[in-house]
Amino acid sequence: MVGFGYDSHRFEEGKPLMIGGIKITDEFGCVSHSDGDTFIHALCDALLGAAGLGDIGEKFPDTDHIYEDYDSTLFLIEIVELIESHGFSIVNIDSTIVLEKPKLIEFKEQIRREISELCRIPMARVNVKAKTNEGMGFVGRLEGIAVYCICELKEKQ
Repeated sequence: MVGFGYDSHRFEEGKPLMIGGIKITDEFGCVSHSDGDTFIHALCDALLGAAGLGDIGEKFPDTDHIYEDYDSTLFLIEIVELIESHGFSIVNIDSTIVLEKPKLIEFKEQIRREISELCRIPMARVNVKAKTNEGMGFVGRLEGIAVYCICELKEKQ
């Protein structure tokens, strides 16, 4: 089974920017009900989609105050447990982070390591790519970030 996820958020000054469970900067972060970890939100949707279990907004609605400023890694941990309880395991994860700055070259391995640990899969099965939007659109105008994620699940034997 294959799942696809997407998420985007606007930036706001003075908030931490979390990507894949790693704090990238304190200069600006995402406007969000939770901690705004766009990477984890896209990954959660990909995992839920592959398992046919809905989406992150159904599981953790932004109308529920318990999730205000919530650590998104906890969403991912719960979703990994959920898909495993439904008889699935994660084969691999591939992602593309789209933002103009900051450059993520020095963070990509940290993100891969964190995601592999949270998803309980080898780091070699987690791929993280970072791209700019060549100055186009809301990402290009430095207004926000977008993340695309795809994953494959298999039924446990």
